[in-house]
Amino acid sequence: MRFIAILIVSLFPLLGHAQDWEDQQVFGASNAPQSLRILSSTDTSFFKPVIESFIAQRPDVSVEYLVTSTADLDDRFRLAPDEFDVVISSAMDLQIKLTNDGFAQRLDDLTHPDWAQWRNSLFAFTTEPAAIVIRTAAFDGIGIPTTRQELIEALRGNAEVFDGKIGTYDVRQSGVGYLFATQDARASETYWRLMEVIGSLNVRLYCCSGAMIDDLAEGRILVAYNVLGSYALARTDTHDALTVILPSDFPTTMMRSALVSQSASDPVLAEAFLRHLIRLQSQGSGTDFPLPTLEAYQDASGRPSINLEPALMTYLDHLKRQVFINAWESAVIQNR
Repeated sequence: MRFIAILIVSLFPLLGHAQDWEDQQVFGASNAPQSLRILSSTDTSFFKPVIESFIAQRPDVSVEYLVTSTADLDDRFRLAPDEFDVVISSAMDLQIKLTNDGFAQRLDDLTHPDWAQWRNSLFAFTTEPAAIVIRTAAFDGIGIPTTRQELIEALRGNAEVFDGKIGTYDVRQSGVGYLFATQDARASETYWRLMEVIGSLNVRLYCCSGAMIDDLAEGRILVAYNVLGSYALARTDTHDALTVILPSDFPTTMMRSALVSQSASDPVLAEAFLRHLIRLQSQGSGTDFPLPTLEAYQDASGRPSINLEPALMTYLDHLKRQVFINAWESAVIQNR
């Protein structure tokens, strides 16, 4: 009995966990003879046109679209890879690791730039910057910061304005937040100085960009650091209130990527969807592809600042991750 009780207690979080989605929608006819299940970290509002354009060409198909955070997505897929056909995420390091661990199907004849794919199994389809997004009015008389150092100076000089009014990712919970943080830390020591400053100002921690932008729009926070710029720019209701800043000191630009599950229930249909996605992005942003394309944000080399390469897995090593998280907690959590 004691063993059974322990087993039930240990499984209970997973059972509850499996019921919750940030969003869950089905597109197409409910009685369609073919179905596709997509696990994604991309908000449905962005991906809806892509799905609808696919179904317009394939009326015999229904698509179930399931949205969760990047870290949760990785956990769910690893637990049950046969339950999902296509996986889409902005956490490049976690996607590389899934591919490296054999969870992705190879698509050898898909034409795609070498720098935007890995092992013919993982395919990037956007470039998107990490941005500083601010309530413009809060910086009247202060000046709009253009670099991280200028942001540090603005926050330090106006602590009474920004105390409790800054947001960023909780890198312990967010996969893309952890990716951005490790890349920022590699690029410059300024990152750690900024973390110490926002930590001293009681920074609010978030799971995802959408929640940060919502709080910015409502005025609950005045600054969001490392929020997805594409999400902020897409909010037409906030253009007058918010300013999106791409820091000029160094860029942090990720690629959103997709893979076909090695255990997909209908691998041919899953492959057809991924090919449709890649074809849409190659045609450029428009009605059917509302996200930035691969060419949208690149550095002088003609590529995003974060490359799709095995080196991204460095900070996924358990020991290295724990060391980084400890340093981040020391800077951000401080005495709370």
